[in-house]
Amino acid sequence: MRAIIMAAGIGSRISRNVDKPKCLLEIEEKSILRRTVEMLKKNDIEPVIVAGYQHEQIEREVQPLGVPVIVNPFYRVTNSLGSLWFARDYIVDGEDLFLMNADVFWEQDILDILLNEEREALLLADSSIMRLEEGDYFFGCEQGRIVRYGKDLAREIRTHEYVGVGRVRPSFLRVFKEKMNELIEAEQYNYWWEDILYSCSAEQEVFIRDVAGHFWAEVDYIEDYERIMNYIYERNQKGRKKTV
Repeated sequence: MRAIIMAAGIGSRISRNVDKPKCLLEIEEKSILRRTVEMLKKNDIEPVIVAGYQHEQIEREVQPLGVPVIVNPFYRVTNSLGSLWFARDYIVDGEDLFLMNADVFWEQDILDILLNEEREALLLADSSIMRLEEGDYFFGCEQGRIVRYGKDLAREIRTHEYVGVGRVRPSFLRVFKEKMNELIEAEQYNYWWEDILYSCSAEQEVFIRDVAGHFWAEVDYIEDYERIMNYIYERNQKGRKKTV
């Protein structure tokens, strides 16, 4: 199994608060990126990282873990579709492919959900009311299938917020790679990697898996990072009380 982690972006919404890629923000003395890489490797998933902005910092961070880092030199003028294209040689026929954004904090409980999925193509999403009110990117789903998507999706048709993690099974890889190449040939460099699946959804079923009730956070703003830190603090406090 292979995972491609997108870590090339500048993170302009948080850059006024931090001077490094946001995936290198630390939680309990370990970066978000390193936590994800170690979790994947522990579950026999081999990660590869696509970096761009301050890629040297990312390379130093994961060098001890022996993880390949591909550099997208055009990260300022492409979105993550371009980054994925640079990692295309790691999309191997017959192998499960996990795709994720590097700035997502998630843990083993959510990975277990993803590992137990058998559907061909899916993205993780959250149906919690708070997420629907305050989230960043939304889906409108019918019977677990993505039929609408967007940042500005009207509140009444939102069913889930997107998490930033997905899985493509081997049986879907041919369609996935063909669509990726079509978008690149059409010079849609401003697209995200998820747009491959959105583009497929008109003809192929692309599903979501709801992770409501499980903690996760995509770090777009400093408040997102603070929310993670508060979650870790409260969890540790509960753990201490149980041992007393």
